[in-house]
Amino acid sequence: MATFRDSGGLWEGHDVYEVATPEGFAADPDRVLRFYDERRAAVRRVEPNAAHRALADLEKVLGSRLTIVTQNVDDLHERAGSRNVTHMHGELLRAWCLACGDKHPWEADLATYPPCPGCEVPRLRPDIVWFGEVPYHMEEIDAALRRADVFAAIGTSGEVYPAAGFVSAAAAYGARTIELNLHPSSVAGQFDEVRQGPATAIVPQWVGELT
Repeated sequence: MATFRDSGGLWEGHDVYEVATPEGFAADPDRVLRFYDERRAAVRRVEPNAAHRALADLEKVLGSRLTIVTQNVDDLHERAGSRNVTHMHGELLRAWCLACGDKHPWEADLATYPPCPGCEVPRLRPDIVWFGEVPYHMEEIDAALRRADVFAAIGTSGEVYPAAGFVSAAAAYGARTIELNLHPSSVAGQFDEVRQGPATAIVPQWVGELT
């Protein structure tokens, strides 16, 4: 899928504060819901790539010792076969009811204001962590960083916190750190090792070395 930050990415033509903040949603919920309906439809048109599949293969070897923490909101890791996936920024294929607080698997459009499957009130929003909101599962992620022997950051800009701070936390806890990226991130200098190239090439190579 296209990324949000790269040239030609999903923010192009959209003000981030209009489509990815609570304030933007309050000001124009129709626009925000349509934006995420388009993203949800786009997920159905793409398939996991070689990097996703390599990480799923690594999980087959390491089992619960491997934790994937993703800033992506798609389900490509799961479709590749990974099971131990933590979505810190939420998931496109889930909806959050602002009336009852329940969260539900969701594949249909939200811009039609469908009722919540639980309380039947039509107040669903994407279960996405917007700018200004607290990422999910932070205690769980910190626990994974504490026990990590190896910390790898794959395909990230290193500009969005708290994720950009994970490398310094992992290193402080004693992990060896490696960045696998098309270009060096903003925090590349903090890693023990940096490898450059397409994720579809360098992630399978790295996984092969581990296994």
